[in-house]
Amino acid sequence: MVDVHKHCPICGTPIPLNETTCSDKCQEILVYRANKVKKSRLMLFGVIILFIIVWVFLTIFKNKI
Repeated sequence: MVDVHKHCPICGTPIPLNETTCSDKCQEILVYRANKVKKSRLMLFGVIILFIIVWVFLTIFKNKI
């Protein structure tokens, strides 16, 4: 029977349950990807807020422009 394990989210190598990745290189890639996703989400949130602000501004001042 196969020992209980999980797989590295980067390369798919079998790893023990208490490990996050199989190597320091995979850990660096995982952190880089997480930061990239975080940055993308913040940018999307900023664009949505910007559109809401512009919409509110145009709605309030549509007769004065």
